[in-house]
Amino acid sequence: MRTSITLVLEKKAFSKYNLFSTTLLHQFFQEDTTMLLSKDYKFWFCTGSQDLYGDACLAKVAQHSKQIVDELNKTGLLPYEIVWKPTLITNALIRQTFNEANNDENCAGVITWMHTFSPAKSWILGLQEYRKPLLHLHTQFNEEIPYDSIDMDFMNENQSAHGDREYGHIVSRMRIERKVVVGHWTDPVVVKKIASWMRTAVGIVESSHIRVMRVADNMRNVAVTEGDKVEAQIKFGWEVDAYPVNEIADAVSAVSQSDTNALVDEYYDKYNILLEGRDPEEFKRHVAVQAQIELGFERFLQEKNYQAIVTHFGDLGALKQLPGLAIQRLMEKGYGFGAEGDWKVAAMVRLMKVMTAGMEDAKGTSMLEDYTYNLVHGKEGILEAHMLEICPSIAEGPISIKCQPLSMGNREDPARLVFTSKEGHGIATSLIDLGNRFRLIINDVECKKNEKTMPKLPTATNFWTPEPDLYTGAEAWILAGGAHHTAFTYDLTAEQMGDWAAAMGIEAVYIDKDTKIRDFKRDLMLGEVFYR
Repeated sequence: MRTSITLVLEKKAFSKYNLFSTTLLHQFFQEDTTMLLSKDYKFWFCTGSQDLYGDACLAKVAQHSKQIVDELNKTGLLPYEIVWKPTLITNALIRQTFNEANNDENCAGVITWMHTFSPAKSWILGLQEYRKPLLHLHTQFNEEIPYDSIDMDFMNENQSAHGDREYGHIVSRMRIERKVVVGHWTDPVVVKKIASWMRTAVGIVESSHIRVMRVADNMRNVAVTEGDKVEAQIKFGWEVDAYPVNEIADAVSAVSQSDTNALVDEYYDKYNILLEGRDPEEFKRHVAVQAQIELGFERFLQEKNYQAIVTHFGDLGALKQLPGLAIQRLMEKGYGFGAEGDWKVAAMVRLMKVMTAGMEDAKGTSMLEDYTYNLVHGKEGILEAHMLEICPSIAEGPISIKCQPLSMGNREDPARLVFTSKEGHGIATSLIDLGNRFRLIINDVECKKNEKTMPKLPTATNFWTPEPDLYTGAEAWILAGGAHHTAFTYDLTAEQMGDWAAAMGIEAVYIDKDTKIRDFKRDLMLGEVFYR
């Protein structure tokens, strides 16, 4: 099954070990009312061998490799197609194949497997020049030893057990980041691990095509939303640019009344309208402001080729309202967002949106903020919300529009979408700048139903308990320097985000069911030494 994900037209250069250089082409498709950029990625399957065992053996190697690829593609478990490549047996062919992968804009990564023994010095030049994600599938064609018929011909042909070790040694010696998956290729667990890595690989590729538009600047005097944007571009490929707020406000004011009215009609068809005593026409005028902001922002983002945006309630210029409903809708379409100028969260939300694109039964991804605790024993958790901007992709049940006063921003009452979020497991992430390096904090959380309704709270909400428990989780988060804004998703795992961090060459810190503070502090100290 192939999956379309969003891309931009860019050309970048990256570090030797972590990223790659490629040119990507614009391809457009219509989804809902939004023109998006799409790409069908593929993954190459490269089998290693040598010519020591004769043509008959090599013919079987090729046959077996093709069969593995065909059967993997037939499982329906992979988000992207695997493409078989001819068996690699020489230094020149390996080098040529890896460089072709670099230059193929559709190739998002290479899966390698040694069917027979393959002398690893043959792989050095190819690996040195390779710039895309790499997976080492440690498998073999046969699942069971053929006890009754096994002979030396079989042994010579089926040498993955030590052929993969020879290859794995050189990759480790060259300090190249890769994913290793072990097990028989027919095992659904193995297939799912490959599928999981594919989404991480796309995240690695796509990270270098994320452009964040800053509307004005960060919230004044706030530390954690700041960061080194130059280093972020070096490490992750992100471009982070600031625009005067009135430049985008001009784009908003340029939206026609007819276009605005048409989008308002869409809102009224799609969402519940909670007047709560307000005059219907006055309420609708407030909603129309958000419709105009949505259209103006989206057109500006498309024109300037940005995939994520940040705003700040303290710098609204000519905007009549703090963008609320508008931002929520843009996030749902796939744009990243960070509040109060938090460009790191905006980029991470965008990254997660890309990594989960096309996922069946996806439960959603959003920016969230730790707001307030419930400290009642047995009911501990954190109420997640924000002033306005929570993505409706995480909603469960009805989604409604409210217009409520907001003290921040000193503008008219903004319209916003309100809802409660789905139950289930998710991960909350915080990418922080420690001054000399970045750290990605990843916390497994369990999202729960709100114990009671909150009729006076005019925001979307999520309520979760962090693993292993609120007290340990919160202490570990604070010790690690985690922010109050998070990039949250139900649809990715801590392993996937940790693999992304490894590919970027940054520290990943995990807070989960196994976290103990004493061990966690030691891990942080080791990180200080290793990543300095």
